[in-house]
Amino acid sequence: MNKSFLAQGGTPISAELATELRQLVFGTSAVPMRAEWTQTPFIYGAPKEELPYGLRSPRNATRGLLSVVQAFALKYFLFSRKARSSCNTDLLSPSVEMQRLALVTAMVEILRNIADKGKVIMVLHSPDDEPFVPHTVTYFHDSVTEKLYVFTLSPHDELEFFIKRNFNQFTEEDTPGTLLFLYSAVLTRTMGKIRTDLDSNNQPLTLPTNEEGSLMIVTLLISGRATPHIHNGVINVGDENSYAVPQYGILSRCTIGLLLWENECGQARNSSSSAPVVMRQPGSRLKTPTSPIWVTSCAGHFGVLFNQNPELLRNYHAESRFDVMYYSCSGHQLSMTIDNRTYNEMACSMLERQSPSSENNSLSGRGNKDEQNGRGNSVDIISQEENTLNTPLQRLIHTKWEEAHIRFHGQPSLLSYLFSTNQ
Repeated sequence: MNKSFLAQGGTPISAELATELRQLVFGTSAVPMRAEWTQTPFIYGAPKEELPYGLRSPRNATRGLLSVVQAFALKYFLFSRKARSSCNTDLLSPSVEMQRLALVTAMVEILRNIADKGKVIMVLHSPDDEPFVPHTVTYFHDSVTEKLYVFTLSPHDELEFFIKRNFNQFTEEDTPGTLLFLYSAVLTRTMGKIRTDLDSNNQPLTLPTNEEGSLMIVTLLISGRATPHIHNGVINVGDENSYAVPQYGILSRCTIGLLLWENECGQARNSSSSAPVVMRQPGSRLKTPTSPIWVTSCAGHFGVLFNQNPELLRNYHAESRFDVMYYSCSGHQLSMTIDNRTYNEMACSMLERQSPSSENNSLSGRGNKDEQNGRGNSVDIISQEENTLNTPLQRLIHTKWEEAHIRFHGQPSLLSYLFSTNQ
């Protein structure tokens, strides 16, 4: 057995706990989870390379979890006093030490929020140990879960020291760092409460169809509850033939936000009903967090949208025109300007184009050419602009700032790449 883990108060996982944990998180213990969960740690870009503030991973089922941890790490980089005092130039060009502090702080903040003043349960992996759980028909070894040590920690006195002491467990290449953190979050919340959060005794926390991770993992790490419902508060759902059942959404304003835009075509294909597809949207407790940082789920791709002004969501005038950046754990960043002032100007301009005098001027100037093309040059220009900007990311941003004009800074090809299936 691992003497170091035993000395820290760890106990080997039991067969019952390992089986229940796999069944709750992945739906079954008879088949191993997707391989990326056992091979994806928390890894930043190198400090002297581009975008050193960003966690990196290939596109896989850990992206949702990584995006939430990235959001909390950005909160540290941008708004903590320690980060601001130690960085004389760019807050987004951290040293190795600042990267480490940001990741530890993010993990601690997330687990403390989930614990809600209770104990934190963490797990560590001992690859050299023999499995504590036998390989059976109902439990198929995954090389990680059956070799875990379980630790019970105080959220204030022990947690930060424990993570720093065992930091390599979460960050060394090819280690299951993301899986260890997910298991720790689940055990800290307790499996009974997570089943209640999910509104089902049978629904797992993740599904094989979630290419970049489950929304319930994201809500667990952001709000402390693994709820599939993202509206504010409690809504009673029922009809005249059944009792109303409460649906518990987001119960308080979150530190980190969530923005969601789902692909209508993809949803329609997954729906067996002929009724119009209703696009679910987060409530204000997720759309307006205390920090101007949002985890985003956009057409099935997770990322992080953020602004560096801590007053953005506290000052109405600050939201008139501001810059935001979008980061994907593929290691790409896209910057843009969101302008909420231009809507009225654009509306007036459109009215002028549609006025009789402008129509006459346009017709006299273009003549038969417009009749042949079936449309005018001004319409061509509008269509070209819409084709450039009518992207999943623009639609996502419009779920928060509905009437904003969005100007992207960067190559249009990056927009296509970020939301392709290959990135």
